[in-house]
Amino acid sequence: MSFLSASAALDHVTVIDLTRVRAGPTAVRQLADWGANVIKVEMPIAMDEGDALGGLREGSDFQNIQRNKRSMTLNLKSGEGVAILRRLVERADVLAENYRPAVKDRLGIGYEAMAAVNPRLVYASISGWGEDGPYRERPGLDQIAQGVGGLMSITGAPGQGPMRVGIPIADLCAGLFGAYGILLALIEREKSGRGQWVKTSLLQAQVFMLDFQAARWLMDKEVAGQVGNDHPVYMPTGVFRTRDGLLNLAATGQRIWMRLCTALGEPELAIHPDYRSGPLRTKNRAALFRDLEARFMKEDTKTWIERLQKAEVPCGPINTIDQVFADPQVRHLGMVQALHKDGKGPVAYLGQPVTLSRTPSAIVRHPPGQGEHTQEILQELGYSGSEIKDLRDRGVI
Repeated sequence: MSFLSASAALDHVTVIDLTRVRAGPTAVRQLADWGANVIKVEMPIAMDEGDALGGLREGSDFQNIQRNKRSMTLNLKSGEGVAILRRLVERADVLAENYRPAVKDRLGIGYEAMAAVNPRLVYASISGWGEDGPYRERPGLDQIAQGVGGLMSITGAPGQGPMRVGIPIADLCAGLFGAYGILLALIEREKSGRGQWVKTSLLQAQVFMLDFQAARWLMDKEVAGQVGNDHPVYMPTGVFRTRDGLLNLAATGQRIWMRLCTALGEPELAIHPDYRSGPLRTKNRAALFRDLEARFMKEDTKTWIERLQKAEVPCGPINTIDQVFADPQVRHLGMVQALHKDGKGPVAYLGQPVTLSRTPSAIVRHPPGQGEHTQEILQELGYSGSEIKDLRDRGVI
C-alpha cells in the first residue's frame, strides 16, 4: 500500500471521495490534510466529457483542493462499477458526495444503499440547496447561493448595487461545515457504533454565515444594508486615505476610541458632542469619517500604523495578495508549504490554518493524475492483475 499519510490525526480513517468542483473537494481536503486515506473516485478517461469541473487538472485551482489524495477511475453508470464502489464502502469510514439527489438515487449510490453495505459508514452530502425541499434539484453555484442567502445585499458600497464577495465563500463554508459534520459523526460513532447521514448545503452555510446580520433581523427586525468598508454598528471602523495610501482602522468601543483620539494628538475629540458615545458615532458616521480622514491625510500610512499600534489601536495596511504572502507574520505562521515535483521544482501550497502540537498537517502528496492509483487500490481490494485488465478493457475503470 502506497498511502502516505499527511498527519497522524486521521490516519485511521478511509474516505471515498465522489465530490467535484469546490465545496465537496474542500471538505475532503480537510480530511486528507489531517491524514485520512482519501480515495478520489473519477470517471474513466474515455468517459470524461472534458468539462473541467473545478478547473483544468494542472491549473492552480484544481491543484489547491486535490492534494494529499489518491485517484482511481470507476464507471458508476455500470453495475460492475457500483459493485466495486460497494467493496470500497465495505472497508471505508466516510463517503462524501455532491450529486443532486435524483442522480445518486438513479445510480444506486444514495445513503440508504450505502448504509446497507456498511452500517458504520458516515455518508456526507454537500449540495447546493439541501437534500429535500422545493429547491432540491436545482444546480447550486456559489454566486447564486450568495445572492439567495442574502450576502450580496449587504456587500459593497451604499447605492452601488449588490456585490459578490471576492472568494467563493458559500462553497468554502459549506465544505468546512461538511468536514466539521463528518468529524462529529465519527466521534459519535465511537459511542453508538453506527454511522449516519451528514448533510449540508451552500445555502445553509451562507445563511449561517450571516451571523450577527441575521440576528439583527431575527431579534430586532432590522434589515441590514450595504455600508461598504464601514462597520454596520461599531464606529469608527473603515478605510481611510492617508498622505500616500490607505489605512484600515477598527477603533471599536469607547476605550479604543479614546486611545485613538490620544494617538491623533486630539484628546478633546473623544468628548466631542457628536462623537462621545458609540451610538452617536454611528449616527454621525459621515461627519466623523470626514474629520478623521482630514487628520490621517497629514501623515503617510506607515507612520500612522506605527503610531496607532503603539497606542493599541487596531489598524493595518490593505495588502494585495502578493503582499499577504510577503507579510512577516504570515511567513512566520507557515501558511505556505512547498513540495518538490519532478520537472517543476518546488510547488507552493496553501497550508492548513490550524496547528496541532503532536500531529501536525503536512503536504505530502501532489494532486493525483486521473486514475493514477486505480490498480493499487483494486489490488488492495483483492483484485488480480488479470481481473483489473479485464475491467479496464471493458471500460469499467
